[in-house]
Parts: sequence; C-alpha cells; structure tokens
Amino acid sequence: MAMIAEEIERLIKEDLPGAEVRIEDLRGDGDHYAAHVVFEGFRGLSRVQQHQMVYKSLKGRMGGELHALALQTSVPE
Repeated sequence: MAMIAEEIERLIKEDLPGAEVRIEDLRGDGDHYAAHVVFEGFRGLSRVQQHQMVYKSLKGRMGGELHALALQTSVPE
C-alpha cells in the first residue's frame, strides 16, 4: 500500500517539531517521493545524521509502504 504525501509530512513534523517539510510525488504513484526538510535541530550534524533522523521519523515505513524517498536536509538560514 502506498503512502500519501500528507502522511509523510505529518510523521516527519511529529518527530521534528518546527521543521519545514516539502514533499513532492515524483511519479504520481504515491510510492516515489522527494522531501526537503529544513530543521534547526540539524545544526552541527552531518548530512548522514540528518537523514537518519528523518528516516527514523518514518517509523519503519521506508522500503515497505514508502518505496523511495529522495531526501534533502538543511538548517534554516
């Protein structure tokens, strides 16, 4: 079963309060998304650590309900 963009956004914002999250359905199939997450809590962390935080917020759905997520993370300017 595919995930909807709003569910991905909700899960991320739930675990990363105050994050700006933009989700794009890359194929229109509900299975391949791009996400851009801007979060103050990423400051000082490596890109790998930032991505791990986002993946953790998805609570095990990567590879199952959510097949692919192109992820960009950053801190607020």
